[in-house]
Amino acid sequence: MSYHEHTDHQYAKHIRAGAPAAFKAFVAWDAQAMRGSDNVIPPKYTELMAVAVALTTQCPYCIEAHTKAAHAAGATQQELAETIMVAAALRAGGSYAHGFMAMKFFDQAQSPETPDE
Repeated sequence: MSYHEHTDHQYAKHIRAGAPAAFKAFVAWDAQAMRGSDNVIPPKYTELMAVAVALTTQCPYCIEAHTKAAHAAGATQQELAETIMVAAALRAGGSYAHGFMAMKFFDQAQSPETPDE
């Protein structure tokens, strides 16, 4: 048995049974956000954005589902590759930007300020 398995989605029935109203609302909201009739972003780009987010959140189920959906919506391998690199750049950029905070906290630890009175 592995940590993530393709069959794990079968356990959604337990979530649905345990929180039926929230589950129903989530499914409806997800469907509207991803495939709503009034969406202006074409499905291919919606799915490529979903792949990018899935890569940064590292959800294996979302990576699989949205990569396949992007392919079905007409995305090319090159578009997927660019999406992967954009997600990687933003993930790395987030680490770099949060590094500013680390440096600030390091400086504060070296010369602690007097607390406000």
